[in-house]
Amino acid sequence: MKRPMPPDNLLDIDPVDSMSFEPAPELKEWILKTFIDEGGELYNSDHMHISPWDDDLFKVLWASSGFIKSEKVVLGQAEKFAPMAGGWRKARQEKQMIDWFGCVPKFIITIDSIYAAQASDIDFCALIEHELYHIGFEIMDGEMYISPSTGKPKLKMKGHDVEEFHGVVQRYGA
Repeated sequence: MKRPMPPDNLLDIDPVDSMSFEPAPELKEWILKTFIDEGGELYNSDHMHISPWDDDLFKVLWASSGFIKSEKVVLGQAEKFAPMAGGWRKARQEKQMIDWFGCVPKFIITIDSIYAAQASDIDFCALIEHELYHIGFEIMDGEMYISPSTGKPKLKMKGHDVEEFHGVVQRYGA
């Protein structure tokens, strides 16, 4: 399955002047079919806690460019959606998610459009899997913790194993 490319209009935005974002449902669908579904071309059991049937679990955005953090260019980012508390501020942030995605997702993965348009398939897949590895699961008594109320794994943001995830290095190289 050919990977989706970012929309052309995001590739024409000057990153110095402004930043723009667009929902990427086609990229999420490709991620699910490629890495999460057991029959996927690059299925990875390390991501088995990410359910393809939980539509609100994560959503994906294209960004018009990356950004600099700690003197490094950030090309992708996974984050747990955590609106700032407080009346209108929280409502405004949740409304933006609903406008973009039709729901309030638990996690958001954002990908730099310029990088995505130029990256090799291998480098792009490594970036996507890197971000998927950030959606981790709680461990209790050495086992994946399953919430008694939902019957699903309890998920959290996971930090790097080292500078990179072992699974990404094993699959794509350092």
